[in-house]
Amino acid sequence: MQFLFLFSGPFKIPLPSIHYYFSSFLHPSIHPSSHPAIFLQLSAMLSFAALTLRLGSTGCRGGRRNLATIVSGNKTSQLVRERLKEDLDQMRGQFPGFRPGLVVLQVGDRDDSNLYISMKLKAAAEIGINASHVRLPKTATEDEVLRRIVEVNENLEVHGLIVQLPLDSINPMDTEKVTNAVAPEKDVDGLTSINAGKLSRGDLGDCFIPCTPKGCMKLISQTGTSVAGKNAVVIGRSKIVGAPMHDLLLWSHATVTTCHSKTTDLAAQVGRADILVVGAGMAEMVKGEWLKEGAVVIDCGINHIPDDSKANGMRVVGDVHYPSAKEKAGFITPVPGGVGPMTVAMLMENTVQSAKRFLKTYQPGKWNISYAKLKPQKPQPSDAAIAHSFTPKTIGRLAREVGLFSEEVEPYGTTRAKVRLEALNRLKTQPNGKYLVVTGITPTPLGEGTTTTTLGLAQALGAHLHVNSFACVRQPSRGSNFGVKGGAVGGGYCQVIPMEEVSLHLTSDIQAVMAANSLVVDTINARVLCESTQSDKALFDWLVPLRDGHRKFSLSQLNRLKRLGIEKPETLKPEDIYRFIRLDIDPETKTLSGYVASEMMAVLALSTSLGDMTRRLARMVVAYSRKGKPVTTEDLGISGVLATLMRDAVKPSLMQTMEGTPVFVHTCPLSDIAQGNSSILADQIALKLVGPEGFVVTEAEGGAELGMEKFFDIKCRSSGLHPDVVVMVASVPALKMHGGGPAVTAGSAMPKEYSAENLTLLENGCNHLKRQLENARAFGLPVVVAINTFSTDTDAELGLVCEQAKLAGALEVVPCSHWAEGGAGAVALGQAVQRAAETPHQMNFLYDLEMPIDDKIRVIAKSMYGADDVELLPQAQKKVALFSKQGLGNLPICMAKTHLSLSHDPERKGVPTGFTLPIRDIHANLGAGFLYPLVGTASVPPQSPAFSCFHDNDFSTESK
Repeated sequence: MQFLFLFSGPFKIPLPSIHYYFSSFLHPSIHPSSHPAIFLQLSAMLSFAALTLRLGSTGCRGGRRNLATIVSGNKTSQLVRERLKEDLDQMRGQFPGFRPGLVVLQVGDRDDSNLYISMKLKAAAEIGINASHVRLPKTATEDEVLRRIVEVNENLEVHGLIVQLPLDSINPMDTEKVTNAVAPEKDVDGLTSINAGKLSRGDLGDCFIPCTPKGCMKLISQTGTSVAGKNAVVIGRSKIVGAPMHDLLLWSHATVTTCHSKTTDLAAQVGRADILVVGAGMAEMVKGEWLKEGAVVIDCGINHIPDDSKANGMRVVGDVHYPSAKEKAGFITPVPGGVGPMTVAMLMENTVQSAKRFLKTYQPGKWNISYAKLKPQKPQPSDAAIAHSFTPKTIGRLAREVGLFSEEVEPYGTTRAKVRLEALNRLKTQPNGKYLVVTGITPTPLGEGTTTTTLGLAQALGAHLHVNSFACVRQPSRGSNFGVKGGAVGGGYCQVIPMEEVSLHLTSDIQAVMAANSLVVDTINARVLCESTQSDKALFDWLVPLRDGHRKFSLSQLNRLKRLGIEKPETLKPEDIYRFIRLDIDPETKTLSGYVASEMMAVLALSTSLGDMTRRLARMVVAYSRKGKPVTTEDLGISGVLATLMRDAVKPSLMQTMEGTPVFVHTCPLSDIAQGNSSILADQIALKLVGPEGFVVTEAEGGAELGMEKFFDIKCRSSGLHPDVVVMVASVPALKMHGGGPAVTAGSAMPKEYSAENLTLLENGCNHLKRQLENARAFGLPVVVAINTFSTDTDAELGLVCEQAKLAGALEVVPCSHWAEGGAGAVALGQAVQRAAETPHQMNFLYDLEMPIDDKIRVIAKSMYGADDVELLPQAQKKVALFSKQGLGNLPICMAKTHLSLSHDPERKGVPTGFTLPIRDIHANLGAGFLYPLVGTASVPPQSPAFSCFHDNDFSTESK
């Protein structure tokens, strides 16, 4: 504290002392800074009084020394609280709605602890601190306490954490371990080893000082005594009072002696003390005759001694014998009413101080996240070489940066993790961020960069425009030959890393789906065999074994009984048993193994919770009986175990881009026979994490007529989420192909037409872009076109695409170089989507679910593909009648069509016209909740590409 001295006569009186002496009868608003004239008069009065006292006690024989001045903690703490209220008002003025957060963690239910906690909570409420009390039972284990501490450490709304000591548990507790588990930046008790170490080194501005010693220093300052150069004695060496008190006095330039139970000449040591601080925990151990005349005595002790005059028979005393000490001391703190109130006040001060430190780096709605700096090389190395040149940050660090708690993250190694769905429950009241969907023109066999653009846009928004951004992409499905595009997600300087992990097993979601698929196939085969070889009794005993004279039906079996109208399974009649056990599966109707896997992946991608996934899996139709009745996984009795196999697969996998922005890689439903989008859960969690000013960039696989249409009419219907902007990706080479350019074969050299300027081909191809823009705009949202540039593109070609796209209704058109430059090459695109998201918009669906099945198919064919009409072949007509009769007519439509053309013919590029779309059959995917018509010769499941990329993915040798 800086002292201002006022002079009157021969004495100089420190201003804080004047304020202290007269505060008992002055109005709280009267302060030296605001009323200097009043305090000048008071100074003169006090100086005269001091002169009179000195003359009376030393200048006159027989004079009697006055009693010590009582240093009231109640009054001083109240001044502190008033100042803290003003600090909080200033914080709220700068950050409206902000309140410092304090958590008091208690183990057990000790009465004394409850009393102390109630005092802390009361003081916090008075000041305006948001304090909460977390009480764990006496049965709590050390691990449970540590987990709760970690949870509070990671909560950005909490700025102070107190672990109330002692830990009242029936289980062993390492107090030191528990105390040090508190994050140093939230250790407002100042008890962690890090804060204690900083205090011992004298780093007082970079640590939290324990509350009791800090309060003692405040009380000493109130006496007007300068600590520097004084002899100070501290009795007690505890980590809470004695040791930090010694350090504080030492770094305030006192000569400090620490005494304790083994000190042999305690009275002599006390007699030399100008300042005495006692925290020994022994009732009235320090006697008045030990004290130096006029010493400052700070009594930290709280003890109970017998006193028949008290109602409870006990009296509270300190460690100093107060009646004798006040006869000799110059200043003394009472017990109670001295150090105790100041300890609580300093706890509040430390909490406010912690909040102030937090606000120095706090930006409302912004993550405190680090980004990697890219240094693109020329000529550009291979994707693998680029990916291997980056070292990703640990997944735990990334999770903390985006606001996930440790208990919500399940690491798979150091660079990938599953995110538990509890995170979504915690964040359910958080407003969603902006929602972008990236689609594209009809792709060529090599793909046209929708994934790369998705990642590049997320990198631009996050690392360059400093907006919270999250990318959500599908997991690559390599199959038996690594697919035509090779082993990576993205390309160039816009990749998910490490590429080996994302390209191979990742977090084993695909393996879980394949295991569940195998279970379905094996169970059908086993059921067909058992029903054909066993009697009713043997089959019943096999399905519901008799144990201890009772049969216990599984949940799926009970649900089957209900569907059969059997309410009392304990009294089954023979005919009921027959109906229950005999599925009578027609072997010819077994669903293809590959499609079962695809349907399960579609279920996984459309589920909104673990329970939702379980119900969807139970509805899956995997065969038909000889009478044409559908057989579900619940009929087979395996829906529960399917959910068990996939219980981890439903959690999104967290990874990162090359620039350190977060990515969810989750699910891989195909875009031709399924919906072709990443999971709903990934999008939902990401939208909560980015906050209302952030952006989630999700990808719709395939062309706009396919993946984007399914994104809106299937995924958005299931999720209830409505995007804000559509980003349409196109490239000059792809548009040339749609303009009549030669065919491209994977693995062979690109024809020269795609590397040389050819405005005629390109202008023809822009008709395809116009058509896809019409498709995108049909859903009522602003559309921004991203031109994924190649080094061979000319200015004239790029200018032509921009001109044609704007004429077709694109809000903005932006050439992007993110493949070669990372997020820096997509900054203009990021700014464009920011502007687009602010434009008024209202999403709409393409068709009403209540429309007849064939009409919904016709709307999609005409609106999205440009067909003249549709032709339902006989088998498809039968299915329309059957599904309508079964009450399935209100399901959305998922067209199973080639992704290589707007039409059903993959060879027809550009904008095919004059065709009728043939529908040869219709299937029901009741688990995912849609009907999928088979268009033309679309294969189910799709065939693997002829060109494989396993020879390009020898990661093991590249990493050595």
